[in-house]
Amino acid sequence: MKGSIEGWGSGIIGMTIFSGSLPATRAALEGFSPLFLTGARATLAAVLGALCLMLLRQPLPGRRDLMSLAVVSLGVVIGFPLLTALALQHITSAHAIVFVGLLPLSTALFGVLRGGERPRPLFWLFAALGAAAVSGFALSRDGVAAPIGDLAMIAAIVVCGLGYAEGAMLTRRLGGWQVISWALLLSAPLMLSMAVLTLPGASHDITAAAWLGLAYVSVFSMFVGFAFWYRGLARGGTATVGQLQLLQPFLGLGFASLLLHEPVSATMIAAAGIVVVCVAMARRWA
Repeated sequence: MKGSIEGWGSGIIGMTIFSGSLPATRAALEGFSPLFLTGARATLAAVLGALCLMLLRQPLPGRRDLMSLAVVSLGVVIGFPLLTALALQHITSAHAIVFVGLLPLSTALFGVLRGGERPRPLFWLFAALGAAAVSGFALSRDGVAAPIGDLAMIAAIVVCGLGYAEGAMLTRRLGGWQVISWALLLSAPLMLSMAVLTLPGASHDITAAAWLGLAYVSVFSMFVGFAFWYRGLARGGTATVGQLQLLQPFLGLGFASLLLHEPVSATMIAAAGIVVVCVAMARRWA
């Protein structure tokens, strides 16, 4: 019971931090290209991770952990940030945010495949209902969108779910912030090269909002959020705590409204209520 409470508490903090990721990415794209943004955020976060690992004298991961760390890097350090940045060039942040509601199903599926978790059938029923509510909200809010943007978001959800599930397994051995730190360091040479090769020419033309967006996704989305999120998944269960992601689109839309001045509709509030019920029921029957 204590592990479950701690897991859900850490998961809520991580989910709240991640809710600001897409609005911050959208703001950062006003001044940076998707390739530079992906490389720069990972490189800056890798510096933070390296400092923490050195200051706290963490042991090197074992050989058996390297492949799993590579999967985490591919999913959450490279894949999700790059694919969402590419998607946001074709669709609005509001439309992109609601796709995040499909992350619980993706995370749960990979949790079953990679972690051997076995939720009860009613869990899958409420998880599917929650995902359907999010999908219906997406269609009702923004029915016309660029297919390439939607496809990029679907691909981002798939690779992110894999990275979440793999990272949750590693967290049981290495710890939450250690997992994302090692994953960042593993991908650092590639990410640094990407950032250098796509460095913007005139930095004085970049707005303060773009710089703040880059800072947020580098420090919070890429490092601090994962420390809480992976701990939550490991302590409370990948499939069960992952259901908190159903709430993430609605918090994200709130941030989008506050930061990007996008309208918030009554449909969003109604859908949020349905999703809250689905999250509660999924947790009960996990």
